[in-house]
Amino acid sequence: MTRQDAPAVAKRPLRADAVRNRARVLDAAHAAFAAEGLAVPLDEIARRAGVGAGTVYRHFPTKEALFEAVIGDRLLALAADAEARLASDGDAGEAFFGFFFAMIVDADAKADLAEALAAAGVGLRPETRQAAAQLQEGFSALMESAQRAGAVRTDVTVHDLHALAVGAMAAEKRSAADPDSERGKLTRLICDGLRA
Repeated sequence: MTRQDAPAVAKRPLRADAVRNRARVLDAAHAAFAAEGLAVPLDEIARRAGVGAGTVYRHFPTKEALFEAVIGDRLLALAADAEARLASDGDAGEAFFGFFFAMIVDADAKADLAEALAAAGVGLRPETRQAAAQLQEGFSALMESAQRAGAVRTDVTVHDLHALAVGAMAAEKRSAADPDSERGKLTRLICDGLRA
């Protein structure tokens, strides 16, 4: 029997303390990557999480693996927000523009999300690409609902939205360097251009 023919070994569930430690590492990494991007060393994340470096490496063998886990969580949270806005009985245009604005302005302070969206899934694991696809589906559904309601231009595609979101994040980040700039102003200008 070759190695490929060998039966797959089931992964044992993590012990309760390992689950807690993994969550602490993810929380610390989320805050660190959001504030500083990928420049944060894993040892610093371990210190912030209150665990040893070995604990971080046991769950996430590389910084990229940890970054991807944080991004996967963020993408799933955004997808859930889009789904919740779709399920609400409110105005479709407000749901779309509220989601777009919140995603961009929130990402302004979170370097990790901007980097992840700009990468557009290059080199990511299937689970993370699936989370990104869920977000894109939710964003697309919000846009289509707003278009049917007459709130968003009908010539806008989800690919246009992706490009605009990445551009808006870059614009907001650059604008934030000016102490006199108004937070979210550039995103509001982009939203105005999307209106029907």
